[in-house]
Amino acid sequence: MEILVNLDVMMARRKISSGELAERIGITSANLSVLKTGKAKAIRFSTLMALCHELGCQPGDILEFRDDP
Repeated sequence: MEILVNLDVMMARRKISSGELAERIGITSANLSVLKTGKAKAIRFSTLMALCHELGCQPGDILEFRDDP
């Protein structure tokens, strides 16, 4: 089982750079990179809400659960 982070896909669809998105939601580019690569152990709801607001999407568009076969 794993949680996949599709943040890079949503950013590409919205044609927004990491630096611009990080600035808009008030986090560092380094922290956004940790989220994008799936290396984050947790995400604050406030950060998830800011991402969804800026990208015009739902949490399920960014996070995806995959169950092992």
